[in-house]
Amino acid sequence: MVDTGIFATTAEVQRKAGANASAVSKDEAYINDYIAQAESFINSICKYNFSDNYETLNVDVKAILKMVASDLAAIYVIQYDMSGYTSKTEAEDMVSILRDSALRGLAILRDTATQDFINGA
Repeated sequence: MVDTGIFATTAEVQRKAGANASAVSKDEAYINDYIAQAESFINSICKYNFSDNYETLNVDVKAILKMVASDLAAIYVIQYDMSGYTSKTEAEDMVSILRDSALRGLAILRDTATQDFINGA
């Protein structure tokens, strides 16, 4: 199987989900699905189709999209099965950190000034 995501790769999501993530949820087929969901969510929340315009985007914008998509997909990996983590608190802390990062990235992407930057980049 091959990565099908536009914004992030399986390896990037696996790193963020950590060493104790479920082998099933770290599978490439699952992660491809999680990334597709994250990409659609990002496009919808920002009211801009980054997926269709990805190749024309500035490298800085692509990096923020990668950050947010891999954060969200890693959350899906972790929440699929938390039993492999040393404690439920460890998994919950990882989800909280990833959520905070995703929310910061989404705030940047949704900001009007950033939209001007994206369109002018």
